[in-house]
Amino acid sequence: MPLIIIIAGIVLLFVLISLFKISAFISLLITSFVVGLLNCMEPGTILRSISSGLGETLGNLALIIVFGAMLGKLLEESGAAYQITNRLVDLFGLRKIQFAIMITGFLVGLPMIYNAGFLVLIPLIYALSASTKLPLIYLGLPMCAALSVTHGFLPPHPAPTSVAFLFHADLNKTLLYGMIVTIPTILIAGPWLSRFYTKWNLRPPNGLFVAREFSKDELPSLSASLITALSPIILMLSGAVIQMAVPASYVDNKFLKFISDPTIALFSAVVIGIYLFGIRRKRQMSEVMKSLSDSTASVAMILLIIASGGAFKQVLIDSGTADYIKLMAGGFHMSPILLTWCVAALIRFSIGSATVSCITAAGLTMPLMTGTGVAPELMVIATGAGSLMFSHFNDIGFWMFKEYFNASVKQTFLVWTIMETLIGILGLLGALVLSYLV
Repeated sequence: MPLIIIIAGIVLLFVLISLFKISAFISLLITSFVVGLLNCMEPGTILRSISSGLGETLGNLALIIVFGAMLGKLLEESGAAYQITNRLVDLFGLRKIQFAIMITGFLVGLPMIYNAGFLVLIPLIYALSASTKLPLIYLGLPMCAALSVTHGFLPPHPAPTSVAFLFHADLNKTLLYGMIVTIPTILIAGPWLSRFYTKWNLRPPNGLFVAREFSKDELPSLSASLITALSPIILMLSGAVIQMAVPASYVDNKFLKFISDPTIALFSAVVIGIYLFGIRRKRQMSEVMKSLSDSTASVAMILLIIASGGAFKQVLIDSGTADYIKLMAGGFHMSPILLTWCVAALIRFSIGSATVSCITAAGLTMPLMTGTGVAPELMVIATGAGSLMFSHFNDIGFWMFKEYFNASVKQTFLVWTIMETLIGILGLLGALVLSYLV
């Protein structure tokens, strides 16, 4: 029954947005309430779930999105994004620019959660599209694929790291096997898949990015541009690497966690940008602050839509949908790798969160591993791959893609959902192939 209710909720949401043209924010709230009622939740309980989901999502993402918008505006207005993209084109050429973006997305995705990495890189994608006249999707999909794969497959990301501990998997082996699966997965789900959307003429949302021409004299130096754009990546990557490489007794973990936190890293980049592109270039501080205020206004509705996606997810969790899926999975009889993938995919479809799906599926299938001889590292990869399947309305990543690429709901399903599902299937196939070799 809960699965039927989820499907009914998806249909209702699609009708409200596509047929009646109701905003995604309001449609998500209406659907959350209806789904809660169909699951026999009390109206007051539904309201608390919606408030909890909104609050938790905003609490986790509000500052990251706001600081990401500010950083993007600084990189855009100063010409730093154009300086970086021009050098990328010079280095790789237009024919290989997708691979440059894919490599950048992979390196950024290793230390950063998907949402933070997306917000750091999206201004560069906008600038590249404007300067090269290449389609936004053609450039953006390799970035999204790289960020998504690293988020789902590879330590030190929270879900694969937690699952590795649950399965008693070796982190180094998990990273090694994960890298073997990651490379072909990104190539297929990124550059190859993007070729089907080259005729789509998507543009950045109004107010978030304005294409303009810069003379050479107007552009900041490459070093200043790279320092500002890469500082959040460097901070987060440094924190992750030091914590993994240096014994805890020699490291001040609290300080490292603080400076490598995505919110602090992005805020630090904004401060650096204000100095390099504002104070040092003798811009009026009032002018810089007005520009930053305008950038935050442009993401207000994006924030609300993403938060309402979190509310929908919370209603599904509080209604007991995840528990129902666990019960269903208990009756499955198949290969442990395929089983953990299926359970993670079902939970992902039901509640949206890749991290929750991954960890929940691992907890359920862990007892079934005893005596199977399956490498636990491959179980981690399979679980992570399943947790990326079937992304739709209850996934925050779905709404981020839709809003930042200014796509319709139909287009988001045709690009984002297909990309995530393709990544999930390729991850499973990679784990199954490796299971015959290791």
